[in-house]
Amino acid sequence: MPTETLLIRTPDGEADAFAASPDDDAPHPGVLLYPDAFGVRPELEQRAVQLAAHGYAVLVPNVFYRHRPAPVTELPEHIGEDVRPAIIARLMPLVDAHTPERVLRDADAYLGLLADRPEVGGGPVAVVGYCVGAVLALRTAAARPDRVAAVAGFHPGFLVTGAPDSAHRLLSRLAAEVHLGLAEGDMSPAARAELRQALDAAGVDHTTEVHPGTLHGFTMSDTDAFHPGATRHHWDRLLSLLARTLPAG
Repeated sequence: MPTETLLIRTPDGEADAFAASPDDDAPHPGVLLYPDAFGVRPELEQRAVQLAAHGYAVLVPNVFYRHRPAPVTELPEHIGEDVRPAIIARLMPLVDAHTPERVLRDADAYLGLLADRPEVGGGPVAVVGYCVGAVLALRTAAARPDRVAAVAGFHPGFLVTGAPDSAHRLLSRLAAEVHLGLAEGDMSPAARAELRQALDAAGVDHTTEVHPGTLHGFTMSDTDAFHPGATRHHWDRLLSLLARTLPAG
């Protein structure tokens, strides 16, 4: 699959990003892929390549570009539980600084770049997110219902909070079909119920499921949380969603 590292002009600077697309000259449906808190790295680049092999043009932005190009912090080849807390402690200030206002300014730039790329068709796109990226995906889909036909989030974090601008309070603006795949400990039963209630009220097609026996981050093979069976199931769910909602390439 052809791949490229590129820069995206945003209102606040230039975001570095990784792009992958099918190996032909045809236009394909676009997918904006938001990474987990660990950011753009070989694990996410390989995920983009895998999606491209199924016929999608994929963009993976470094959402923490205001701080430095990816990787924004030093990462081992494998993120074990012995080092994970220290890495997360370094990254949380970046996560906290990525306000909803910044998310939406950046999202317009990312979607604009996808619209301008020759390998991307002119139809709607999908937005996919992992961990904190799931929140960014839902915020993007809610802000641009005219552009986003599908949104998927896996092992999400911070979807339901007490904040007035919590992502689940924006779902009434959605036009996209939604799939959410949770690890067992990602959300309390009460939070899951509140999320499902918000999705029902939005009137959009949606599915939410909990993957039994999984830890937060279960799709990431460079972490101790990796669960091969749940990851295969995540691919089945994701590819089915994209096939239903995006125009054929």
